[in-house]
Amino acid sequence: MASGRIKIVVSLVAAAALLGAAFFLLTQKPPAPQATFATLGGEQIALDSLRGKVVLVNFWATSCPGCIHEMPDLVKTYRKFQARGLETVAVAMSYDPPEYVRRFSSDSALPFKVALDKDGSAAQAFDARVTPTTFIIDKQGHVAQRIVGEPDFAKLHGLIEQLL
Repeated sequence: MASGRIKIVVSLVAAAALLGAAFFLLTQKPPAPQATFATLGGEQIALDSLRGKVVLVNFWATSCPGCIHEMPDLVKTYRKFQARGLETVAVAMSYDPPEYVRRFSSDSALPFKVALDKDGSAAQAFDARVTPTTFIIDKQGHVAQRIVGEPDFAKLHGLIEQLL
């Protein structure tokens, strides 16, 4: 009888350990890739240098209707949270002609950093295959969320609030 109880207790402890391990693995945020962005102004920004800030990295293209549509909301998001520690980098895809990116950035008065992914290495590091794709990176350098397509900006703002 006592050995039956011991087996039950051991089974329960093992099950709890497995559930704990599964929860830990499922809730762990992956580290952001090691990436360096080259801005339109020629500045090199290593993602690691932005630790301590919440970072929004948006992969986009001037030929992408969804990207163009979401850009005013990205500007509003940046303006709302920038003073509290949000950094935004809009990364133009390698196939996007640099002169188109410069013109759009200037015409739209984009207030955040705009980078050119000339060789596609940043998109490859992030596994960003379609546009728009947005990554939210927490202060510790982990990917808190990946959003393919236009974000739900109310939910995005809620997440940024939590991370700041």
